[in-house]
Amino acid sequence: MNRVVIPYHVLVIPSKKLGGSMFTANPWICISGELGETGILQIPKSILEMTFECQNLGKLTTVLIGHDNSGLYAKWLVDCIVVRNEITGHAYKFPCGRWLGKGVDDGSLERILVGELATASQETDERHSRTPPLQQSPSMIRRFVNITPTSRQKLNTGQIQESVGEAINGIVKHFHKPEKERGSLMLLLCGENGLVSALEQVFHHGFKSPRLFKSIFIWDFMEKAYVYFESIEHTELAQEENWQTRAKNFCKFVAAINGSPRNIGKDGKFQLLVCLGARDHLLHHWIALLADCPLIAQMYEDTALIKDHTLVNSLIRVLQTLQEFNITLETSMVKGIDI
Repeated sequence: MNRVVIPYHVLVIPSKKLGGSMFTANPWICISGELGETGILQIPKSILEMTFECQNLGKLTTVLIGHDNSGLYAKWLVDCIVVRNEITGHAYKFPCGRWLGKGVDDGSLERILVGELATASQETDERHSRTPPLQQSPSMIRRFVNITPTSRQKLNTGQIQESVGEAINGIVKHFHKPEKERGSLMLLLCGENGLVSALEQVFHHGFKSPRLFKSIFIWDFMEKAYVYFESIEHTELAQEENWQTRAKNFCKFVAAINGSPRNIGKDGKFQLLVCLGARDHLLHHWIALLADCPLIAQMYEDTALIKDHTLVNSLIRVLQTLQEFNITLETSMVKGIDI
């Protein structure tokens, strides 16, 4: 089945609001599906639309989008990407709503987008308007601004626990379905209500507001924790064997992500850490480790979820339910990460 050559049509829809037409860098894309991936394809920057042929990719799951940061206007706000299988007519929509560029948003030059099969009417709307109707997508409007702890929707601890529970429940249900009926695991991990998003809310809750005009990201906390764990590795504090193993593992993963040749920004790095932690069944260990890190006192308010032992223990128990599942990540997600 995979030897069949299929024409695919790609349409990149930049934000019209913020001068997408001025974009000078050279964009590229890599499309993945259940049966394979395309490799890197250059997109004509003048039209942001192309048709290409490749072996059948099956059900499409992720798109890796990026650019080479060249020219005077190398900051690019991508609304979404639509990829259509020209034989079946199935169109997949990959929402973005984030910047790609140095010195804007989280500084990412490439992003992994997770897609779903679009309805026929959605795709027709997009082809005619070249920009999706904003009123139908409040989350996209919210994400036009630089996402910082202060600009995202504030949830209370109960709502955050619920969103983590729902995200994990979605993954558990996925593995309990017969293989043919399963949807995209990447969507359950990285989609709008996926595990990454739920854990972002955990770490954003009670995160101390940065100084005016300075964005601070969860990854900043992860890097500081890494430096702390590395610095005390040989002291009496690190004597407990379990603790030491967890700290070493955490540091190994953060170092591998930071050492990657890829141009992913801070939010992309956190996304990768969560996905790798889910794959290797380490997330519950890392939550326990980070909750005990003295840096929590400096970087979080007293009311933060991560400072509440009862809530943290409950979070650890929920994350432990992922232990029994064999989570496989797509090659587009782990490219360049040697771990």
